Amino acid sequence: MSPAAPAPDARALITLGEVRKSYNLGLPSEAEVLHGLSLQVQRGEFIALIGPSGSGKSTLLNIIGLLEVMTTGRYALLGQEVQGLDDAALTLLRRSALGFVFQFHHLLPAFSALENVTLPALMREGRVSAKQREHARALLASLGLADAMGKRPAELSGGMQQRVAIARALVMSPALVLADEPTGNLDTASSDEVFVQLRRMHVELGTTFVVVTHDPRLAARCDRLVELVDGRIARDEAITHAAS
Repeated sequence: MSPAAPAPDARALITLGEVRKSYNLGLPSEAEVLHGLSLQVQRGEFIALIGPSGSGKSTLLNIIGLLEVMTTGRYALLGQEVQGLDDAALTLLRRSALGFVFQFHHLLPAFSALENVTLPALMREGRVSAKQREHARALLASLGLADAMGKRPAELSGGMQQRVAIARALVMSPALVLADEPTGNLDTASSDEVFVQLRRMHVELGTTFVVVTHDPRLAARCDRLVELVDGRIARDEAITHAAS
């Protein structure tokens, strides 16, 4: 059973209360995939979202990311109630508050690494300012890609492409980054490399991360673990790390 809906907290980044999501409403094939799920995420957390295939992880991430609309329930992002917002308002909130990293990097093949990173600014404002371009350069350099800014995705390794995607997710300084299996398409060494960079960006920038992963090694290196089973929260606990 999911925990009771959290009390409103002005400091919380995300508050979800009794969220349900159904597909094919009103049809014989109607199916509910999230069953009254409640969750609160505080600013600065680094959360692993785990669970078997079909447990509702991607659906939950899409609802948090304003890519799907919940059927019923309550969702507040940065203190703003999401339900009832029109498409234009949802798009504005998504672009201002959220960054995304996916299993497949979705970089534009004809664009350089730097151009891919500045794309969110171009989409949001119609232009890329000198300050935004410099910020993108600094992010790429901090991710070890100072010599790759002019290269196109095909010239980069899988791990490098994912680091470009991380820089793109962070370039507009979002409050929250949602990462859906960000290392799922990489070998073990590249996965570790990308995860280290995610953690470093979390520490240095104070950005909140929610990371969907099937890799128990990576989940164990997060600070909080939320496990979904059959559309309900089966476990929500802090992870204690041994002192180094």
